[in-house]
Amino acid sequence: MPYSQGSRLPGESASKLGHLAVVQSDWVKALVGDFERLKSDDIDHSSTEWTEFDPTGHLALRNVWAVDGSFVAVRSEQKPPKEVAFVKTALLAVDRAKLDTIDKDHPHPLLLQDILTGSAVFHSTVFPLKNVRTTLGTNYDAVRNIVRDSLRIDQGGAFYETLKWVAFRKWETGSTATSPGFDCPHCAQTIEQGVAHDADEGLCPHCKGTVFLSDMLGFHLDMNEDNAPESVASSYMLVMEHLMLFTAIRLLWGHTDKSLATETLFIKDGPLTLRSQYSKLVPNIRDFLEHAKNIGRPLHVIGQEKSGAFFDHLSSIARFPAPHSRGEPASYAALSHDYVRREVYRSPDLSNPYGKRTNWGEKIYVKFDPGTYMVLNVPTGAYSDSQAFPVESDLIGLNRILATLPSLISHKFEGALFPIELANGIASMSSYPSAAILTRFLEQQSK
Repeated sequence: MPYSQGSRLPGESASKLGHLAVVQSDWVKALVGDFERLKSDDIDHSSTEWTEFDPTGHLALRNVWAVDGSFVAVRSEQKPPKEVAFVKTALLAVDRAKLDTIDKDHPHPLLLQDILTGSAVFHSTVFPLKNVRTTLGTNYDAVRNIVRDSLRIDQGGAFYETLKWVAFRKWETGSTATSPGFDCPHCAQTIEQGVAHDADEGLCPHCKGTVFLSDMLGFHLDMNEDNAPESVASSYMLVMEHLMLFTAIRLLWGHTDKSLATETLFIKDGPLTLRSQYSKLVPNIRDFLEHAKNIGRPLHVIGQEKSGAFFDHLSSIARFPAPHSRGEPASYAALSHDYVRREVYRSPDLSNPYGKRTNWGEKIYVKFDPGTYMVLNVPTGAYSDSQAFPVESDLIGLNRILATLPSLISHKFEGALFPIELANGIASMSSYPSAAILTRFLEQQSK
């Protein structure tokens, strides 16, 4: 690897002749020749099992909720530069009757405004990352308290109540469950019993320090005493997307109309995943979805992946399955754990069962027309580490989900869904407000 260019001296050029000797290998020659061959294969070597979808008898869901988020790190121009991160998430209810009147190729701005009016809520906060210290305490303490206060204050504490609802399993009648266990932010010892049922805080049994329910999420594990990485902001965004989505689910679940939650499609931008220490909520989420399915009130939830390994893999094989022309039936493929290991990750074996700790949704490929295909996550409720899991019958509400999605497809972007597109327009920090405005705001507050 050559040396990079510096501020005073030029960079080193990579050698153009140093690798010629290896080309003398017959295997390398064959590889180079095949790589440059223009003809593409007509066979899907991944042997993906596609199924034609028949919408007959499957009613589209009446209501749609979508959630999206964004974050941006901002650095001031002063020396040393101060760094903060702004986070914004949005939850949007979409009226399908109004959505059906919109041209999916060239939507009218006034019609979009009509859909958004009174139908969206957003949450925003800011975290110190570097060279920012408040009079109240360290950067470490600031982030812990900002997480707690942001959840408890916004929307009258609705998102915080959802955190308690999931952590304490409040959907269960008479539940007395404690929160999941977590590492103490003061002494780093594990608090196995978590926080007491419905409590906002407690005492660490090891060091007697005060811990918050929000500490259970584990943001403090990503921080140092005086600075924090951007991953704190991205993780908070992901957690808030979940809490906002489940706030809608919680409120509809407790509605007097028991069919309301079941007749709604809940859409999250990105995979149905919580990674690392934040995955502590995943078992409770799975248990709730399994409970809802078992009592005959199944919830219809999807996540859409617009990039990454699964999207790249689908893009490489999307030309093979039907439909090959508009008007033909859609097709889908549920991806088993073995398929994911073998074809997407291309690993001989996975050290742990795929998604066991982190995923509360399984992957599915869907193709609606020759140019519209997408990677979706659909929950199964209970998890199985079987290599053949999941099959179609394991995916909660798959048929009604697939019957609903065609009316939500936007042709403004490839494989786009209108609810996510609208939610992204509210939550985007690149244009609303712009990063430049945030930078000026930060500098003004520093004077």
